Amino acid sequence: MRRVVPYPLLAATLFVMWVLLTGFSPGHMLLGAVVALIVSRVMLVLKPEPVRIRFGPAIVKLFGLVVADIVRSNIAVARIVLFRPPAQRSGFIEFPTELRSPYALAVLAIIITATPGTLWVQHDARRHVVLIHVLDLVDEDEWIALISDRYERLLMEIFV
Repeated sequence: MRRVVPYPLLAATLFVMWVLLTGFSPGHMLLGAVVALIVSRVMLVLKPEPVRIRFGPAIVKLFGLVVADIVRSNIAVARIVLFRPPAQRSGFIEFPTELRSPYALAVLAIIITATPGTLWVQHDARRHVVLIHVLDLVDEDEWIALISDRYERLLMEIFV
């Protein structure tokens, strides 16, 4: 079975997402299955490195922090947009990261861009720096400490 579907979890996830987004008609289900199989086979060419995750309380803690931060950031951004005059200062910060796993970096990028108030992320692999655009930049060092303490430390613990 691994020869036909080398990445079964990826294929199953793609199929389910395809069907949920397009509908439950037989044609869409067939097309979703074909797309899932093709993409799963294409991943063989890319040869991704295996993911090494340490399951434990760090995953639960990270999930809780991210959910709380997204709710808190939504409220803060709504206040900025609705009540604050346009004098707030947006800007870019350079976050020096110790993360080396591409999967950990991808999760960090997802967390940062999913949290309102941070709009854009770019990773410089040579310098190990993540460039982040922040809507209301008051203190750059505070942002760096926040990301490092809340997310990076837990991601380093999760992604071995």
